[in-house]
Amino acid sequence: MTAGPFLILGCGYTGRRVAQRLTAQGCDVWATSRSGVDLPGVHSVRLDSEDPATVDTLAQQLPDGLTVLHSLPVPHNLADPTPRILGVLGNKPRRIVYLSTTGVYGAQHEVDEHTPAAPLSPSSLLRVNTEKLVLNGPWSGMVLRPAAIYGPGRGAHVSIPRGTFHLAGDGMNYVSRIHVDDLAALTGAALFANATGAWPVADEEPARSRDLAAFVCALLDCPMPQSVSKEQLHETRRADRRVDGRAVCGLLAVRLHYPSYRQGIPASL
Repeated sequence: MTAGPFLILGCGYTGRRVAQRLTAQGCDVWATSRSGVDLPGVHSVRLDSEDPATVDTLAQQLPDGLTVLHSLPVPHNLADPTPRILGVLGNKPRRIVYLSTTGVYGAQHEVDEHTPAAPLSPSSLLRVNTEKLVLNGPWSGMVLRPAAIYGPGRGAHVSIPRGTFHLAGDGMNYVSRIHVDDLAALTGAALFANATGAWPVADEEPARSRDLAAFVCALLDCPMPQSVSKEQLHETRRADRRVDGRAVCGLLAVRLHYPSYRQGIPASL
């Protein structure tokens, strides 16, 4: 598929890296944020999903034939802006890739490309509804469901030294992860592809929370984090889930640069 111009809805931690990859390839890139995007070669568009005025004028600022990356976070008020945004964009998109989350799998412990969504929380239910909008529209649609995203400035290697990381109970729960640069590579490939459907994204080594914490503590020479009850943690930190993301890597012909946190965390320091 020939793609572009590109629109990145929500140019945050992952979106910025996707934008940089695209501009490095000479692509025409437009990106939105609440305060503007300060990336060289990127057309900045202000968009506050909770401000109807910025949504209503969005399409007037954009070219036709867009390949769209939807990476907007779930709003705090759980009012999904996606229907309004897609309605405003009208027939401008030709392909949409949505960055969802493995949180849509709920309490399922083993996840691969055949595992159906089973949302348990309001935020994960909103994610699934957004996935349906993307997959069932008049454009070519694809959904990526990333596991915990980490990289420079974000992850256990940051929160453990700060004392803000806590183990869920005995820390024996499994957590899957994906380095932000590998996620950006997969997302960039998805934007150019013809592939459809929803796909889990993770590296090749799910790890128990306690084992990951021990690795970080040994690396940074800091004490092990404290344990708390699962109920005291955010829902994303309570999960006990091993995610197999090999299928989408094969589909998009992407080889992970950081197949394990053992390579990704030291490279992120």
